Amino acid sequence: MTVHPTETLWSSLPVAALIVNENNDISHVNGAAETFLNASARSLEGKPVWDMVSVDVSLDGTFERVRKSLAPLSLHSVKVGSSTKAAEPCDIQIAPLLEIPGHTLILLLPREIADRLGRAQDSQTAAKSAIGMAEMLAHEIKNPLAGITGAAQLLSMNLSKEDQELTDLIVEESRRIVALLEQVEQFGNLRPPERKAVNIHDVLDRARKSATVGFAAHCIIEERYDPSLPATFADADQLLQVFLNLLKNASQVLGTGGKIIIRTFYELSLRVRRADGTGAAVPLQIEIRDDGPGIPPEMMDDIFDPFVSGRENGTGLGLALVSKIVSEHGGWITVDSVPGRTVFRISLPIAPKI
Repeated sequence: MTVHPTETLWSSLPVAALIVNENNDISHVNGAAETFLNASARSLEGKPVWDMVSVDVSLDGTFERVRKSLAPLSLHSVKVGSSTKAAEPCDIQIAPLLEIPGHTLILLLPREIADRLGRAQDSQTAAKSAIGMAEMLAHEIKNPLAGITGAAQLLSMNLSKEDQELTDLIVEESRRIVALLEQVEQFGNLRPPERKAVNIHDVLDRARKSATVGFAAHCIIEERYDPSLPATFADADQLLQVFLNLLKNASQVLGTGGKIIIRTFYELSLRVRRADGTGAAVPLQIEIRDDGPGIPPEMMDDIFDPFVSGRENGTGLGLALVSKIVSEHGGWITVDSVPGRTVFRISLPIAPKI
């Protein structure tokens, strides 16, 4: 009996994975899912997913939202089990399969494993720990992906045109994952900031001018600066990267004529706690506000985590990078969002007196 190449690749995935069709019935499960649910593929496939997989939260309409938005959804610490498997806390990833309209992929990751990845309680620590783990894993993942790509290319030589489309998909998706892993490695190689006294408005002006002639040409950018602000203590190039990322994010959710407001002001009462337990003032405030649709409520708690993105084909590294840079400058970043108003606020320290 000839084994289809995609079946071999699917069954070798180390994470429990299920594919759900447009009727919310299980169409495929891999070996890891059979083991996790303590049930055979034959007993699972063709059945309504939530009849065979028990969860302790209501997921009514989840697949419809994912299919409509074409964006993945993450659920954390959900108890997952089956009729023959005791429930245990898991993280659930639900993502649309863009190549198979109406079908959805479910990944189940037990919390015991997820916790070992060092997921932190606050978003800035999470960005550091998850990226650190991703750097260590990137090289190890890239090697088997190269083998999978090569195997798929060899198998395609003796397949029908229809089956060759599947092996082409394997090659294309494997290469896309490799490109993402290379971005992760580059992210992790960000050099320590070379800090000196910096006029924050000079950096903001550079970012605004670049945005205006480029990605934000369709937007209105309004400045509301406090000209009396003292210098901050920062790496100007890295801060420029922060502001460009935030302006680009804002511009991507706005239509022609949408407005972005850049505001600076001074607030002496704000302080952050350093790693050594001491406090530090961060009175310099920079706000970047847009009048777009807002951030989905379910993403707010994880918005600065790596790989969390509300955009199709987004890597989810932009805001994680912003959080990392701000943190390494001794600063703080927060976000407040409702439909029609999203505000990212960065708090930075004053440059020391020489």
